[in-house]
Amino acid sequence: MGRMISQLVLPFHLLLMLGVSLASLNDHRYNIGDEVPLFVNKVGPLNNPSETYQYYDLPFCQPGELLPEKESLGEVLNGDRLTNTLYQLKFGAEKDGVVLCHKKLDQNDVSKFRAAIIKDYYYQMYFDDLPFWGFVGKIEDELWTLDGKGPKYFLFKHVQFDVLYNGNQVIEIHALSDPSNVVDITEDIDLNITFTYNVRWNETSIPFKNRMARYSRALAKPVNHQIHWFSIINSIVISVLLMTFFAVSMMQRLKNDLRKWSSGDEEEDKEVGWKYLHGDVFRCPPNMPLLCAVIGAGTQLLTLFCCLFILAFLGVLYPYNHGTLLTSLVIIYTLTSAVAGYSSASFYSQFIETGWERSVTFSAVLFLGPFLLMQFFLNSVAVSFGATLAIPFGTILVIILVYTLIAIPLLALGGIIGNRRRSEFQAPSATKKCAREIPSLAWYRKTPGQMFLAGLLPFSAIVVELHQLYSTLWGYKISTLPGILFFMFIILILLTVTLSIGLTYIQLTVEDHEWWWRYVSIWMFLCTNHS
Repeated sequence: MGRMISQLVLPFHLLLMLGVSLASLNDHRYNIGDEVPLFVNKVGPLNNPSETYQYYDLPFCQPGELLPEKESLGEVLNGDRLTNTLYQLKFGAEKDGVVLCHKKLDQNDVSKFRAAIIKDYYYQMYFDDLPFWGFVGKIEDELWTLDGKGPKYFLFKHVQFDVLYNGNQVIEIHALSDPSNVVDITEDIDLNITFTYNVRWNETSIPFKNRMARYSRALAKPVNHQIHWFSIINSIVISVLLMTFFAVSMMQRLKNDLRKWSSGDEEEDKEVGWKYLHGDVFRCPPNMPLLCAVIGAGTQLLTLFCCLFILAFLGVLYPYNHGTLLTSLVIIYTLTSAVAGYSSASFYSQFIETGWERSVTFSAVLFLGPFLLMQFFLNSVAVSFGATLAIPFGTILVIILVYTLIAIPLLALGGIIGNRRRSEFQAPSATKKCAREIPSLAWYRKTPGQMFLAGLLPFSAIVVELHQLYSTLWGYKISTLPGILFFMFIILILLTVTLSIGLTYIQLTVEDHEWWWRYVSIWMFLCTNHS
């Protein structure tokens, strides 16, 4: 119950989190012989980072009483399950051949370990808030076995911890398995195994503030920097070419219209192309509540991304900062509900005086509803497999209470403010009572064709960086360059705006005045597929 109460007040700790995250870097100081916190976290196959299980799901040496570490909301959503362990690593104290435990493995335990080795399982631990990994075992192929009867499966029963320190602070840690200190678990037989470990301490000159840099060394290689620069140059070239093409097309169109207008022929109809639509183009769009909800939800997501970039630039979000990213996502999405309510209500009230409540209600469920349905399905799968990504019932209850007690009131407050501060929409020309008939259009001028074109160009501009981002979300790569991500985000917005204006203009030139929904659909298609 105390854990649930602590999670309920998470939204009110946002400012504290922003201020303390950087200050906490100076708290990890120890004297010789002090116990340094070490926790086991999870295990999982190397080829699927999203599939993780609790560390003690495998029959490792367990302490007498399992004491799960209290975790933040973001850590729980991230699938972290930190638990105490029998390993004892004291600051500056070297150990050699320490017996962790004497373990008797029955056939079922041996089978679990062998299945984990076949799937190339790794384990993750945290030492002084530093994550590190090791492998459960190894496979010797048939070509490498002496008897030629392979493959054989070996379980690592010895771990060597190599720790680097600077002064009285821990800088780095590695877990190394001894390939010669293994036990053969190829056969389903009972085994008595003695698990041991060593601890080595070595001094380093790396400052404490740079101890997280090793997790991004792979990105510091020249090849990766070249890929990032290639991505940026590619995006700039596409953006410049697209904007140039758009500007030249617009200038040519306007020159033709002005030439017809100034031809001096009194009998010629002066209204050409899009000028026919001045009485229909500002007509109130259909399905107004849903349209305003789309605008409100999109504005909220845009605000969310901007806030995340600000946190990244402030140094609050960095690799392996325990669940801070997901905690920030939940908190910021909750607080920006007011933005969604304000945007949807203010736009709706420009056209219609009453009924703005429906648009605010739709904006509350337009994005969150499908997301929760998808999450419910994934969570059900995770629960059935016993994965750590399965969200506990208590955490689900906390999220529901936070959204009910904070997000919904903020959404309603934003809607009320947006309605009261509304400004009546002033169309530059009178709207006709009857809408003009739209001529039949070619397939490439209809909404699906335009959405495909509008999605293809921005995607080609950010595809390299998008691959890096997906590798960070569902792989082992770490994105430590928020500046490049922000630059690509700006390019994406510029391309989206340019394409939306250009495609809307092309639509109006063929006398299609129903531009509201197409403009919004193109915008949301780009945002949801690339952001």
